[in-house]
Amino acid sequence: MTSMPTLFISHGGPNIVLDDTPARTFLKKLPELLPAKPKAIVVASAHFETDGVAVVTDPDPTTIHDFGGFAPELYKMVYPAKGDPLLAQAVVERLETAGLDPHTYEKRGFDHGTWTPLLLAFPDAGIPVVQVSIDPRRDAAWHYAIGEAVSDLRREGILLIGSGHITHNLRAFFTVFRHGALVDPVLAGKVDAFTNWFADRLAAGDRDAVMNWKQRAPFPAENHPTDEHLMPIFFAYGAAGEAAKAERVHASKQMGFFAFDSYLFH
Repeated sequence: MTSMPTLFISHGGPNIVLDDTPARTFLKKLPELLPAKPKAIVVASAHFETDGVAVVTDPDPTTIHDFGGFAPELYKMVYPAKGDPLLAQAVVERLETAGLDPHTYEKRGFDHGTWTPLLLAFPDAGIPVVQVSIDPRRDAAWHYAIGEAVSDLRREGILLIGSGHITHNLRAFFTVFRHGALVDPVLAGKVDAFTNWFADRLAAGDRDAVMNWKQRAPFPAENHPTDEHLMPIFFAYGAAGEAAKAERVHASKQMGFFAFDSYLFH
């Protein structure tokens, strides 16, 4: 069985499946980064928040349209991939062994952090998908431990994905997106400083700096007023194993400041 890398993807808003952007093009070509077609996919999504860590055991997840104010056709889209209760149980067992006290959801659909990037990357929906939650009240090390606990699944041909965003200042985003305000060049510079810091520290293998991003990275509050959209990168980082190398496989921006960096860990 071919061992898989792990991925962190900046999934964008649900309109990423419609808009002609570099981030959309990247996601459509994402399978080209992989050594083989995944046997199954485990996704830790920033839009699945729980107290502690949870795993979805649903064999037939629905598609959740967990957003408002977007194009009408988005609300008609479905991603009909199956769940995988046996894989979900394997994830639960590994989290239990790691002392992470997981719980399960018997019914939960795919949120847009899961279905929109997968619709672009694997449009035939032929690969089973299991969702894992994040807890924004916990830190980077805790989410790293979740990934670390399930890292051996890569050797079974299972793709482990953290789906969030490298920056996520929604107040600034919607000020520009919905009201036509000018992009603040100072904020754009702070986004560049933050994303370049992550790229440099990951490339250098500086795990200590990355894990202590809130103290070490420039402008953390301006890029992440809340933490939930960055936590999936630590899941992907931990899932790749201690010897993993990080590669920034995509970097683009929307409106000059909303960054879509994605990483391959191998």
